[in-house]
Amino acid sequence: TMDKFRMIFQFLQSNQESFMNGICGIMALASAQMYSAFDFNCPCLPGYNAAYSAGILLAPPLVLFLLGLVMNNNVSMLAEEWKRPPGRRAKDPAVLRYMFCSMAQRALIAPIIWVAVTLLDGKCFLCAFCTAVPVTVLGNGSLAPGLPPPELARLLARVPCPEIYDGDWLLAREVAVRYLRCISQALGWSFVLLTTLLAFIVRSVRPCFTQAAFLKSKYWSHYIDIERKLFDETCTEHARAFAKVCIQQFFEAMNHDLELGHAHGALAATPASSAVPATTKGAEEEKEKLRGITDQGTMNRLLTSWHKCKPPLRLGHEEPLMGNGWAAGGPRLPRKEVATYVSKV
Repeated sequence: TMDKFRMIFQFLQSNQESFMNGICGIMALASAQMYSAFDFNCPCLPGYNAAYSAGILLAPPLVLFLLGLVMNNNVSMLAEEWKRPPGRRAKDPAVLRYMFCSMAQRALIAPIIWVAVTLLDGKCFLCAFCTAVPVTVLGNGSLAPGLPPPELARLLARVPCPEIYDGDWLLAREVAVRYLRCISQALGWSFVLLTTLLAFIVRSVRPCFTQAAFLKSKYWSHYIDIERKLFDETCTEHARAFAKVCIQQFFEAMNHDLELGHAHGALAATPASSAVPATTKGAEEEKEKLRGITDQGTMNRLLTSWHKCKPPLRLGHEEPLMGNGWAAGGPRLPRKEVATYVSKV
């Protein structure tokens, strides 16, 4: 079972972009389903209709947008790259913009679906603008001037609520509903068209004019993602090896103490070399994975140095790190390399 979960996890890591696109699609469908299941109840009061409709139109898209960002694994990577000290590696604002735009494009899918469905349905628009219906054009215009504005607003605010609307003598409710829903659907299809054209321009036309900058930003964005994953894998491998060697040493020390407690004088007659357990091949391999980092303080300094002073993006020019994680400023001394050849002839 664990192997199956590991294979699924590795597949999701290797196909992260497709996985995130699938998550965005699921969130878009969920937003449409949420709206269909949502019980829209207009307050039908002049001072509250607009506020209620604005909340329904704007609050859920904001929540869906934030959820889309939270579910994206690259949010922490973007924040880490933005806040890290420059050190020996300069931060490129173009790469940060590319990373944020890539995340924002996916996170905006569900909010756009919510706004489009809300406008196409028309209930929210009807509740918000029912008091702005032109009564003189659609209703009995001769009676409208005789009503005081507060009374006219109170009467029109009840248009979305058929059970309490009592102004058919002034304006037929069905006429007002059809008028406002027609405008709402026109705005909805216009919104869909504009967002589709904008997405087409961003995804297709923009890289054609800034191809070189686009490729550089895309490459270094992928590099930062891959570097972070490899660093996490290396730290995980080191932590596993560190824990394994530490536990082995603990058990060997306990075994040695028990032998000392039971043997007493017999231990004195035993050669000292026999008290030390023979180092197995597996233990040597685990110690090699430690890469010389064998204590907590050194590991903490390594992690601090990685955060404050990442290595420069220049291969073949290794520079020694000082105790504070910065490279030595002076020229490097020539190294003497000694090669030993063993012949079996």
